[in-house]
Amino acid sequence: MSETGRVRGVIVGHGQMPQGLVDAVRRIAGDAAQALEAVSNDGKGPDLLRSDVDAAAGEGPAIVFVDLQTGSCGAAAAYACRGAERRAVICGVNLPMLLDFVFHRELALDALVTRLVESGRAAIKAAPLAR
Repeated sequence: MSETGRVRGVIVGHGQMPQGLVDAVRRIAGDAAQALEAVSNDGKGPDLLRSDVDAAAGEGPAIVFVDLQTGSCGAAAAYACRGAERRAVICGVNLPMLLDFVFHRELALDALVTRLVESGRAAIKAAPLAR
């Protein structure tokens, strides 16, 4: 699949969290992190946040990763993807999910979303308690 057909990722969240995740992916995966764009809700009303998410998603296929399903970030993501066949929202973003995304974004959107939700869930583990 050409670069223009590959899925784009937009991370939407509170404060500096989106940029922090992009930075972490860049430090681990290098240039692959260019597939991600960070959008913070910091200082933005609902209309500006929705506009920024929509602009970041662009024209091609996109996944909007959001920190929380509810609140301003989740609402902006849902609005930006409403009625758009080539956009999807994944709530509860985590670093393993984003790393999986940057290395598999050539997959079809539906298959990629399923894969990322599974990889994000699989990465959540409780460490053994020290006794």
